[in-house]
This record gives sequence, C-alpha cells and structure tokens, in this order.
Amino acid sequence: MTEQTVVVVGAGHVAASAARALRRRGFAGPVVLVGDEPVGPYQRPHLSKERLATGGDDGLWLLTPAWCEANDVILRTNSPVDRIAADTGSVLLADGSAIPADVVVLATGGRPRRLPGVEGERVHHVRTLADSDRLRERLTAGRRIGVLGGGFLGSEVAAAALGHGAEVVVFDRDPVLLARAMGVDIGAALTGLHQRRGVDLRLGRAISEIRCGTDGVVVVTEGGSQTVDELVVCIGIEPNTDVAVRSGLAVGNGVQVDAQGRTSLPNVYAAGDVAAHDHPLYGRVRVEHVDVAQRQAAAIAATVAGRPSTCRDAHWFWTDQYDINVQGLGLTGIRPTDTLVTRGSLAELDGTAFWLRDGHLVGGASIERGEDLSVARELIDLGIPVSAEQLADESVELEDLLDQEEVPV
Repeated sequence: MTEQTVVVVGAGHVAASAARALRRRGFAGPVVLVGDEPVGPYQRPHLSKERLATGGDDGLWLLTPAWCEANDVILRTNSPVDRIAADTGSVLLADGSAIPADVVVLATGGRPRRLPGVEGERVHHVRTLADSDRLRERLTAGRRIGVLGGGFLGSEVAAAALGHGAEVVVFDRDPVLLARAMGVDIGAALTGLHQRRGVDLRLGRAISEIRCGTDGVVVVTEGGSQTVDELVVCIGIEPNTDVAVRSGLAVGNGVQVDAQGRTSLPNVYAAGDVAAHDHPLYGRVRVEHVDVAQRQAAAIAATVAGRPSTCRDAHWFWTDQYDINVQGLGLTGIRPTDTLVTRGSLAELDGTAFWLRDGHLVGGASIERGEDLSVARELIDLGIPVSAEQLADESVELEDLLDQEEVPV
C-alpha cells in the first residue's frame, strides 16, 4: 500500500507543528511544506518581541534544514499556491506547477488589515520577518513612533520601540489598552504600566484623518493632531482565505472546519489563524493565537496518522509587556453574566482574574502568575467545581482544589 502524501499550504507554526507531530506519531509518508515567504517556519510572536528588540535569531526558527533532511520533510519556499484541485487533490502553484497530495492542510494564516490611502515608506505593518526587520531599523533614539491600535501587537510594538530609545505615542479609540481581549481590570493595569514607562497614550478618541508625507505622518483626532516619524498600523488581521475560495471550500470569517479540522472537502484540513473551528466548548470560532494553531495542527496530524483526535483545549495565549508576562485562558467563551473573581492585586501587576459560571471555572487571565493558569487549565479540563471564595483566598493553594473532589474516569 502506497503511503499517503501530506502537503501543508503555508510554512508557519501550523506547518512546523504538523510535520513534527506526523513524524512523532509514526506517519511515514511524504510531507511537503509550501510557503510563499523566502524563509522556512519561524516564531511569529518573536516579530514584535525578541526580533524587534534585538534582531537576534535565538529561538526564532521552528524547523532547521538538518531536521527536515533527517525527517524526510520537503520545504518549498517562495512558492505561492493558487488553489487545491478538488478532483485530484493536487496543490496547484501560482507558477503553474502542481504537487500531488492525498491530504492537504491549509495554513495560510492572515494578512494585516490596512487603511485605505494610509501607505508609504513611513507606514508599517508587522506580520512577516521582513516587516519586523524593516521596522526595527527605524526604531532609533529621538524618533517619534506612532502606534495605531492598543491591542496585543500594538502594545508590544510600543514597548519594543521605547526600549530602543524612541518616543512612542499610541492611538486607540478604546479608553483602556487590551480591555476587549483581557478585561477592563487587567487592561487598566497594563495601561498604567505603559503610562509609567513613558508612552504617550491618546486613548478614547476617534481618528478622523491620517496624512502621510515625506517628512512624517500626521494623525488627526478629536483632541488635535500629532506628527510622528513612523506609523505602525496594528488593527488586527483578516483571514487569508484566497486559496480556500479558489478551491471551492466553505468560507465564513475563515475557512469553516469541523471539530477535527476538516473542511468541506474531506481530504482537506485547515488550522491556525485562517480556520473557523467548530470547537466542542465554544462553538465555531476563529482564534489568532500560536498555541491554538499548534494544538490544532497536532490534532490533525494525529487523525491523519490513524489516531482520530479533536482539538478541544481551552484557548491559551500570552503577551510580554516590557518585563511583565500576561496570560489568558478560555477567554473566547467568557459571557457578560459570568462572575469575575480576583486573586492577588492586578493593579500592582501581580494577580489573576477568574471567571466562574454555575460553580465552574470557564476562564482566567493573569499578570505575572502563569502558574495560576496552569492550575486553571486542569480545573477547566476536569470540570472540578470551585467557589469564588476559594479562588480569591490567597491562603488556599490552588493546586489543592484539584484534589477536593474525585473526578470520574
């Protein structure tokens, strides 16, 4: 019996995780990773953190040429894909060539949202290694850097720019940084952190105009105008569904996949930023976090290797703000009616926010307390009931809550 060939369209986190997981699970067939960038898989979170701060390669690369050779994984760079042929399953490249495939994993990720007319040498988006390197060259002492958007990417770019000695001004229509992603309390704590570090925050003001010129970029809000040397636009991404659409896959805010990652074509899967996953806990949702992409890829690899698997983990993510680590767990499924419980002091950048529903933990977010979320993950996975009083009481060891009720096997 001929071994199946797996082709991953996109050479990022999903591709690297799928390749490793397939080989670890004994899959012996050909594995081909096809990417449109000139380099192989790398750590995308580094682009707004380590790479933007230092330009170093330490920990950047996900797969080395030596590993690919030793594990019979073919990496094709500079190879944009046009579509997947529904009749043959082959992956058709933009240059007219084709790669035969029995199984395809679509991992085309996303592309930065852009503002019409806001472009030029002084305007930046951070999505690729080349984007990060180009921006880092402009982050020099004395330059005024504008950041449009105060979410994860925008706040990390602001911290990196400040570390280079640049002046930083952040524009966002929300009055608090990261509130939509992390909640108002953690958002307020991080807003205060950036203020104390010297970031000029222009929050809660709509932008009426952006003018790009040879000498700078003018950002106009209801509070006045600001001129910056460089403007970094961090207003989210759009799922890159072009290949999916041309291939006839079902699409709606991403490529629609079932709990195991299958698309509307049975031999085609999708994972990562482009996938609108039918999550067993949260329903259909598209999540833009690296850990989610890696777990989805591992589940797909297990299924392809003959061990059907579903990605059902609570979504986890992290961000580094200066020397402060912030993490979130299960926030995709938080409802306005859930009960918020605080442990420690968020305002002092040492605490955790938990969300409870019907006596069970459904989500959490922490500042400098990643260990709290490690326990929270188990409490969610095992469905162990907890009380608000137990979570808030610092004298109660969270790990002890795992033993308070026997969990049925």
